[in-house]
Amino acid sequence: MKSLFATVALAAAIGFPAWAALPIGAAAPTFAVQATQGGQITPFNLTDKLRAGPVVLYFFPAAFTSGCTIEAHEFAARIPQFTAAGATVIGMTAGATNRLAEFSVSECRSAFAVAAADRALIRSYDATLALMPNLSDRTSYVIAPDGRIIYAHTGSNPVEHAAQTLAAVQAWRTAHPQR
Repeated sequence: MKSLFATVALAAAIGFPAWAALPIGAAAPTFAVQATQGGQITPFNLTDKLRAGPVVLYFFPAAFTSGCTIEAHEFAARIPQFTAAGATVIGMTAGATNRLAEFSVSECRSAFAVAAADRALIRSYDATLALMPNLSDRTSYVIAPDGRIIYAHTGSNPVEHAAQTLAAVQAWRTAHPQR
C-alpha cells in the first residue's frame, strides 16, 4: 500500500494534468478580444495567433490577487522559452478587469497579453469558478495550431500552470519541429 501511495504522490508532484472540462483533442472555441500588453490595447484573435504556432490560454480569477500575481510572474519569467518554442501566451480573467492595463505592465512585466473574458467565453472553455460564477477559474490550455486542445489543467496552485503548459508546448514542438 505504501508503494501505491508513493506512486500516486509522485505522479501528482510531477504534474499530471488535473481534470478540465475541455478534453484533449477537442476543438478550442475561437475568440477575438481587445487585450492589453505593456499597458497598450492590442487585438488578440485566436485564429490569427494559431497561424504562428501554439497558443497558451490561461484563465485566472482576478488581477492583483496574490495567486494571480504569482502566476503572472511565472508566465512572464518563461516567455523567452515559450517564444523559442513558437508559442503565444494570453491570460484571461473575468475579475478586476478595470486594472488590466496596470496588471499587464507590473505583474505580467509587459511580456504577454491579458484580456477581459466575458461569461460566454469563460463558459465555452469551462473555466468558471464554481463558488463564484462571475469569476474565471485557474485553468490553463495549450492549443495546437490546428485549433485542438493538446493540454488542459485546472488547479489552484498558481506556480504549476506556467511550468506545465511550457512542458506541453515543448513536447509539441519536439514532435513538430518543422512548424
